Amino acid sequence: MAFVAWKDRKAILPAIKAIYRAENADNAPVRLEEFEDEWGKRYPAIGQAWRRAWEQVVPFFAFAPGIRKMIYTTDAVEALHRSLRKIIKTRGSFPNDDAALKLLYLAIKNAGLRWRRGVEWSAAMGQFAIQFGSRFPGSAR
Repeated sequence: MAFVAWKDRKAILPAIKAIYRAENADNAPVRLEEFEDEWGKRYPAIGQAWRRAWEQVVPFFAFAPGIRKMIYTTDAVEALHRSLRKIIKTRGSFPNDDAALKLLYLAIKNAGLRWRRGVEWSAAMGQFAIQFGSRFPGSAR
């Protein structure tokens, strides 16, 4: 979305989502072609970026849709980073590394109290248990 003008973001988002939400690795290039047909002249850098990183994108489609949604959902990670930056920024400096680590530990512990598991996580846990079996600790219960 860094290449997209603010006024076009809502319009272009469904076309981008169609690429990474494609049913499998064979349908994803078709969705990319559809995106480039519709938006390629106005934003050629987006299609080029997808094609440059295509080898890193293809393994993503080996996972079930529930797992893929958890992979590309970054809201929880971004919220944690924001809370850690806020804690560090207000302190300025620390007497030693241990003081900083203790503060970060407490911040993570407090941030964990506010976390809520989304409904999608239940579906992803089932898919993790199927795909990874005994390696997934949730399936051992």
